[in-house]
Amino acid sequence: MPTYDYQCDSCHAELETFQSIHDEPLQDCPHCQQPKLRRLISGAGVIFKGSGFYVNDSKKTDSKKSESPAPAAPGTTKTTSA
Repeated sequence: MPTYDYQCDSCHAELETFQSIHDEPLQDCPHCQQPKLRRLISGAGVIFKGSGFYVNDSKKTDSKKSESPAPAAPGTTKTTSA
């Protein structure tokens, strides 16, 4: 259910209320009883569900490539010291 913010043009009171998207906007201020309420435009609430958003969630690496040694350049030989 969306949250709507209202401000009274008469007494400048602010209120926040949960309303169905199909409900009519509020008219009367609960503080001064004047029909001067105005619905304020606010950003939508965003809820992230799940384990999170991390760099490693979107990267797919081939583990075989990272574990194997790099191939030698052509014309060179590998030497091992004992």
